[in-house]
Amino acid sequence: MTLPALGLGTFRLKGQAVIDSVRNALDVGYRAIDTAQIYGNEAEVGQALAESDVSRDDVYLTTKIWISEFQPDALIASLEASVQKLRTDRVDLTLIHWPSPDDAVPMETYLPALADAKARGLTRAIGISNFTIAQTRRAIGILGADQITTNQVEIHPYLQNRLLVPFLQEQGIHITAYMSLAYGEVIKDPVIQAIAGRHQATAAQVALAWALQQGFAVIPSSTKRANLASNLEAARLRLTDEDLAQIAKLDRGHRLANPEGIAPAWD
Repeated sequence: MTLPALGLGTFRLKGQAVIDSVRNALDVGYRAIDTAQIYGNEAEVGQALAESDVSRDDVYLTTKIWISEFQPDALIASLEASVQKLRTDRVDLTLIHWPSPDDAVPMETYLPALADAKARGLTRAIGISNFTIAQTRRAIGILGADQITTNQVEIHPYLQNRLLVPFLQEQGIHITAYMSLAYGEVIKDPVIQAIAGRHQATAAQVALAWALQQGFAVIPSSTKRANLASNLEAARLRLTDEDLAQIAKLDRGHRLANPEGIAPAWD
């Protein structure tokens, strides 16, 4: 399986809320689910998948290794635990959630361990998340660009990452955009709303279509079945060159995912 263009994100969803979100998403047609060790919801995601009528083989399942698990033995053990919580025999994609802060654990330690997890069959593919250009270059030197399925980074109309994006595209590394709606901020934008009106679409569909038309994968989350179904329709929306030019002007470097002590020095 290749990484689907539109999947379900589960950040900040806990307990019954994430179970219902995953169940509804699968019901309306999603076939990619994104979670992470630090989200604390892998067991609930696994429950929803197990209880679904959708075959596990038809779902592209992603999780992410947290920074506390970067020593080789810990990384493998933590992924084994994630696989068990998710009630499966493997995940489809495993990412390094954040590069080790201040290089406390060198990439040369944890990236080969991630590759070892793939060799052991715990994950079908591997990748990175929140890596800068310099960090991605280093990862390429360790793994090879062809082994890095994606770099999952924050991208939305208010944060367009105009240095990182072309670099990743030049390297042939797929981009997964998270926080595509900027916690709902961009759907309130009058430019986005005007474009939505012209297309008889929702503002959320416009923001997602903007990312999809650039070749990014997106993983929006929602607890509402109607919104889940609506977001899925973004794949059918085609924005015009004028629409894209207007959205390009909205970039303001507005970064939301920037945890102190963890985030790298952004490009």
